[in-house]
Amino acid sequence: MGHVIRILVVLCLALAAAPVLAASTYTGERITLNFQDIEVRSVLAIIADFTGLNLVASDSVTGQVTLNLQDVPWDQALDLILESHGLASRQEGNVILVAPVNELADIERQQIEARAQSEALAPLVSEYVQVRYARAEDLAQLLRGEDGFGLLTERGRVAVDVRTNMLLLQDTADQVQEILRTLDRLDVAVRQVQIEARIVIARDGVTQQLGVNWGLSSRGSRRLNLEGASSGEMVAAYGNGFSGQRDSRGQFTGGGDAPSGSQFRRGGLAVDLGSANPITSFGFGYLSGDILLDLELRALESENQSQTISQPRVITANQRKATIIQGEERAFQSIGEGNVPQTEFKEAELSLEVTPQITPDNRIIMDLVVKNDSFREAPAGQAPPIDTNRIETQVLVDNGETVVLGGILTTEQLSRLVKTPFFGDLPVLGRLFRYNESSNQKVELLVFITPRILEDGLAIH
Repeated sequence: MGHVIRILVVLCLALAAAPVLAASTYTGERITLNFQDIEVRSVLAIIADFTGLNLVASDSVTGQVTLNLQDVPWDQALDLILESHGLASRQEGNVILVAPVNELADIERQQIEARAQSEALAPLVSEYVQVRYARAEDLAQLLRGEDGFGLLTERGRVAVDVRTNMLLLQDTADQVQEILRTLDRLDVAVRQVQIEARIVIARDGVTQQLGVNWGLSSRGSRRLNLEGASSGEMVAAYGNGFSGQRDSRGQFTGGGDAPSGSQFRRGGLAVDLGSANPITSFGFGYLSGDILLDLELRALESENQSQTISQPRVITANQRKATIIQGEERAFQSIGEGNVPQTEFKEAELSLEVTPQITPDNRIIMDLVVKNDSFREAPAGQAPPIDTNRIETQVLVDNGETVVLGGILTTEQLSRLVKTPFFGDLPVLGRLFRYNESSNQKVELLVFITPRILEDGLAIH
């Protein structure tokens, strides 16, 4: 308690020594004062009559002053008089107290000590608080000051009933009321966001049909940025254990520098548009306009241009992480202790982590972490190696806008039998009228992410 009082006394001295109002905030009505060797108390009385305020001067206020002030704010004139005689003032309501700096500091210190003694002797009261939306334990930690700022006095205590999510407060009556006012502002319902993801395998060129706008930047001084979306710095890790910045299999084709954050250096593309290599980098873009994405995808599926392999939805609270995982597990044989064969499993996952943050203008900042694993071929019985691509980025989008992550291209091998009707079915000779046709088709993995802010009536509490 003594330590707190010393700090407050220092603050009081600093405040008492300061002028009533800063020079940049003089707003009083203008006054003209022209006196020679007038008593300071008399000048203070003139200012009090001019302003209509009540002014109390300490018995220690003495001395004379010569003034020649023309059309200056009255509060500035008061400051000049106080500073010239080592005085300070304190205003409470419409009453101004004027006294020497040290005397005013003593008054402040005595009041602080009196409040501290009153607090030490005040009876303690108990209050039960039903926490509605927050975790009672989190609020209790805040009240105790475990993070460096507490609301309880030295005699105050707080307990948590986890079963009912209630707080039991015990402190002075004034402090309990202050705590209750604080809890009313903290214990509020958190807004929620629905994250809808569509994981689609599409043939090459589908993104153009959907109207995906990929970010780009031009050479020279002009620079374009993603409208409402930004690319983050990417780290890729491959199946042989190498990790680091993207290499030639996934580097930016515009030359220059890779993007970082929400702005891009000159001379480089804002996103990687992918390559024909099965292991490449993610591309990043957004869908412009209000296209009906579900209808567009169904139309492409009917044309055998794409296939939606998953469409998960998850609801999460504002600034809470949501995770969506879809993967494959493979078994392989290994040798355990005593040369005993045993079966182990290895997973390759397509995982999506989204942490939304609702802005005051009802837009959404999303921290995205996307990881795409894929198995590589391995000899029978051996652990299959895994190729991994990973991207971490932050994007700002409108409510309901769709973000597109793409750029993972693979080659699909197709084979079909072509034959002439009737003749192709003949024994022996039929081989002259039929043949196998093989072709390679590039397909791309696309992840569509659409965040939507849930209204209070629709949110799940």
